[in-house]
Amino acid sequence: MKLTQAIGYLAAILTTAAYIPQFVKVWQTRSAKDISLRMYLMMCTGVFLWLLFGIRLRSMPIILANGVTFILTLAILGMKIRHK
Repeated sequence: MKLTQAIGYLAAILTTAAYIPQFVKVWQTRSAKDISLRMYLMMCTGVFLWLLFGIRLRSMPIILANGVTFILTLAILGMKIRHK
């Protein structure tokens, strides 16, 4: 594995894992009152576009990171809408 690819995978792991504590907190408390709806709408859209970009480039680090991040942000967004 080349250094550039290793950096990409590490960045993917860290930026994706950053959403896990938020997901867990909202899941456990069933409260998303302090989460910005607009921010998560924008984030979901942006991450989805990054996913499409990664698919077009056939870049596995971009695809994996943004695929998982999209699922996490979409789940948080869904909980935000559900647990107003």
